[in-house]
Amino acid sequence: MSTEIKAPTFPESVADGTIATWHKKAGEQVSRDELIVDIETDKVVLEVVAPEDGVIESIVKQEGDIVLSNEVIGKFVAGATGTTAAAPSAESVSSEAGNTGSASDIIMSPAAKKLVLENNLNVSDISASGKDGRLTKEDVVNHIATLPSASPAVTPAKLTPAPIMATDTPQGARVEKRVPMTRLRASIARRLLDASQNTAMLTTFNEVNMKPLMDLRKQYKELFQKKHDGTKLGFMSLFVKASAEALKRFPAVNASIDGAEMVYHGYQDIGVAVSSEKGLVVPVLRDADGMSLAKIENSIREFGGKARDGKLTIDEMTGGTFTISNGGVFGSLMSTPILNPPQTAILGMHKIQERPMAVNGEVVILPMMYLAVSYDHRMIDGKEAVQFLVAIKEMIEDPARILLEI
Repeated sequence: MSTEIKAPTFPESVADGTIATWHKKAGEQVSRDELIVDIETDKVVLEVVAPEDGVIESIVKQEGDIVLSNEVIGKFVAGATGTTAAAPSAESVSSEAGNTGSASDIIMSPAAKKLVLENNLNVSDISASGKDGRLTKEDVVNHIATLPSASPAVTPAKLTPAPIMATDTPQGARVEKRVPMTRLRASIARRLLDASQNTAMLTTFNEVNMKPLMDLRKQYKELFQKKHDGTKLGFMSLFVKASAEALKRFPAVNASIDGAEMVYHGYQDIGVAVSSEKGLVVPVLRDADGMSLAKIENSIREFGGKARDGKLTIDEMTGGTFTISNGGVFGSLMSTPILNPPQTAILGMHKIQERPMAVNGEVVILPMMYLAVSYDHRMIDGKEAVQFLVAIKEMIEDPARILLEI
């Protein structure tokens, strides 16, 4: 008896999704919890797995089709047997990719096999974690992540699409390529355009001497790492703590606008912008003011890994009362970060660069960073925005202020 394969239940903030990739074909056998289809929404890519061992009976929604919450996308027959493209022989695999090695005892899912062949990998070098020693797509992706970055050919095509260019293109030809915008990229574009058109956005700048923070980190980084099971002390956690304290002092910066009403939040849920292959995403640190530095660092690291693997959940990216964006990791010296509606402010961090500064009548070389706060002038006056940024500057230049809340 067949059962329906349905799209996941989307939250209220997600209207619909698009079938991105079917990893299984009709009539193909699947194992319990094996990935069968990816559904792309405005925020994340959701994975639908097989409920148990069986066969894909039919596919109702094709790749590119729009699906609604809990809509039927296919049919599944539990316990049945069908074709299995996931167990190629050593000879068949070797004939398609000369460097795959001996694989007679290795069972692969179709998605894993595709990545192996596309990247000319040796399957005997990859650790299998699936049922009965099955090699999964995640196993291959994790293996690729451990390979030297200097090997540009070893990149899963699904994660970083290679430019499509004809081999017989005449030299000097002006090549163009049209690629449909992903739902995530389209959502980012729509939100940025909305922020620029529907807010009275201004930006105020300041600069901060990073030497006290760098000295603190240098003094305690080994002890911190030992105390917190290998967690490294970074700058971002201290900026999060400084921002949380400053938000308490200036509640308008932590507020949002809902129609004709101003909503003041009695908590500090700080979003940290993370770059991924599909675009910029902003996972949220809930109640950041009550988190320890180690927990903040661990959470940010986990978010970064999930963003790279497309594993962030909608709940992890929903909400947030304030955002921090660090363009300095890419070398940005100064920028005007754009608001993340309905939030009314965002902090932009930038590259640390040594500059000559006047200190007590003398010229001293100091590691300086430009800070920027973009804010919605409808909600926040210039005085509040400037004082908010100065408060962060003072806490970073004298980290004891964070502990003492002064």
